[in-house]
Amino acid sequence: MVALVSTVAYLGLEARGVEVQCQVAPGIPAFNIVGLPDKAVAESRERVRAAIAALGLSLPPKRITINLSPADLPKEGSHYDLPVALALLGAMGIIDAETLGSYVVVGELSLDGRLAATPGVLLAALHASGENSGLICPALQGPEAAWAGDVEILAPHDLLALLNHFKGQSVLTPPEAGTAPEPERGPNLKDVKGQETAKRALEIAAAGGHNLLMNGPPGSGKSLLASCLPGILPPLSPAEALEVSMVASVAGTLEGGQMSRARPFRHPHHSASMAALVGGGLKVRPGEVSLAHLGVLFLDELPEFQRAVLDSLRQPLETGEVSVARANAHVTFPARVQMVAAMNPCRCGHLGDATLACSRAPRCAADYQAKVSGPLLDRIDLHIEVEALSAADLTMPAPAEGSDLVAARVAAARASQSKRYADLDCRTNCEIAGDALDTYAAPDEAGQKLLAQAAEAMRLSARGYTRVLRVSRTIADLAGVEQVGRLHVAEALSYRRQTPRN
Repeated sequence: MVALVSTVAYLGLEARGVEVQCQVAPGIPAFNIVGLPDKAVAESRERVRAAIAALGLSLPPKRITINLSPADLPKEGSHYDLPVALALLGAMGIIDAETLGSYVVVGELSLDGRLAATPGVLLAALHASGENSGLICPALQGPEAAWAGDVEILAPHDLLALLNHFKGQSVLTPPEAGTAPEPERGPNLKDVKGQETAKRALEIAAAGGHNLLMNGPPGSGKSLLASCLPGILPPLSPAEALEVSMVASVAGTLEGGQMSRARPFRHPHHSASMAALVGGGLKVRPGEVSLAHLGVLFLDELPEFQRAVLDSLRQPLETGEVSVARANAHVTFPARVQMVAAMNPCRCGHLGDATLACSRAPRCAADYQAKVSGPLLDRIDLHIEVEALSAADLTMPAPAEGSDLVAARVAAARASQSKRYADLDCRTNCEIAGDALDTYAAPDEAGQKLLAQAAEAMRLSARGYTRVLRVSRTIADLAGVEQVGRLHVAEALSYRRQTPRN
């Protein structure tokens, strides 16, 4: 007898259908799994054997063959345990095989039959919804699967509860979609004394989704400013929250199936490898740039990252996605991030202070800053110098304007962008290009003349020219003005890194 159960294989953010075929035939007793299984899938034989034994059943003394079809698609992960067990129980006649055909099944089995959580359940639920099938998954991930919409979900705690449901002895309650509590507010801009130019740049970056680089001595408040950014960003829309949750589901970081409306804020250490930052590994997983999708990627001590690791960000920052190529698969993850970086002017950090600077200044500054490539710096829209705070700055009272007032202006600017680009494939000013850039970001005659002069004097690249227009559009949105003017262009140019002449 042959029993069939549907499950999925994950390839990036795509869930591909896999059919688990189980045959119990006469012959020398054996239990084999074929169809390009990895080590975790091959080991599922022992977990399935033990879980079935925990039900008081034993495997028939026959030849058991499990085929994972299509056989040329690599199968990775422990989520094949439950579909293999159900296919085997169906072939043994314990469960009606036809009933199993209407579900997509994922889940890892413990030795006592309990179901453990596995990454990617939200993707499996969306796949099941597209196939007009139900989903069987662990109870811990029922709230996550419920976000897929109108799909029947069975989320048992163990294998026995699932069997009792199919036999009519008990009924599993459909899970409810989980909602994460409101995240705790981080530092407030009221905590930042002085640094008015930096706070203005932070507001512009938040309003348009622009990349930002802060350069300044140690203790000037760069990390504090970056940590204030989540407090002024608008929450994710429902569609955006689903995108972010899909990445978190594949990475296995969606705790308790709770979907959050807060934008991601990732701050990897400068020792991070290339695979950790952009994705990859033996089993390809999303990296920090994808986990920060539609949020913020904060890179502190920018020159301390390996140069090859930093340069691997160039393509994701430009295209909004990262492609990981392997011999057996090509995987693409979304990576529409806002990069915020901080760095010291030199290794000692006190380049401008003759009393504290090291003996190698200014040569040490040139060597230190050269660790960050020009093409990467060209992809950063806003470059600002964060000056050291004086004693007078530190004794000043707290600023009157906090994160709430700035967040309101940012939300208004984002709302105008959403309305303006409703029919386009972009969300914020940092994404506009081509005809949309010419239509919505073209400055008036005075602004165009200033930009042409600055492009020649500052030796702006085509990318730099485009990014100045985008920042100008954002500054105009914050001012509530539809036409980009000379003042907006002038302020945008003040944040642009000037290419040094030879």
